[in-house]
Amino acid sequence: MLDLTMKNLAGQDQDLSQYAGRVVLIVNLASECGYTPQYQGLQELHEKYAASGLAILGFPSNDFGAQEPGSDEQIGQFCRKNYGVEFPMFSRVAIKGDDKSALYQNLTSDPKFGGEVAWNFEKFLLGRDGQIAARFASGVTPDSAQMTNAIEAELAKN
Repeated sequence: MLDLTMKNLAGQDQDLSQYAGRVVLIVNLASECGYTPQYQGLQELHEKYAASGLAILGFPSNDFGAQEPGSDEQIGQFCRKNYGVEFPMFSRVAIKGDDKSALYQNLTSDPKFGGEVAWNFEKFLLGRDGQIAARFASGVTPDSAQMTNAIEAELAKN
């Protein structure tokens, strides 16, 4: 899943393999969505678990309701100003359709956790082995027991 290079919000290539061996939460994001306040919970997860090996990777997308219309610079400013986001964020990507990014092609074709992404703020949790360990619908909040229990279980594995 992580053998890819993606552009970060600054437009620089970032090799996702740098997150190999960590527990990774991949989230498709949007700034004008009813779920946008989840940025705060994602930042809190980052603050709580980053030192233990969790990496949260944010991928803005305008594919659902055109709810991420801004430029990469605008997205970054919005996230920092409104939610204090410090976790890695990437350039806007396609989550569905003919232009779907390679990352989301991989995620949605997984035999166990695959299937098209339904909306903004769906979350894929990768174990330290780089395989999908869990998938959470948009309505599952970052501070939910369901999500924190899954993250803690993956972090506990060596």
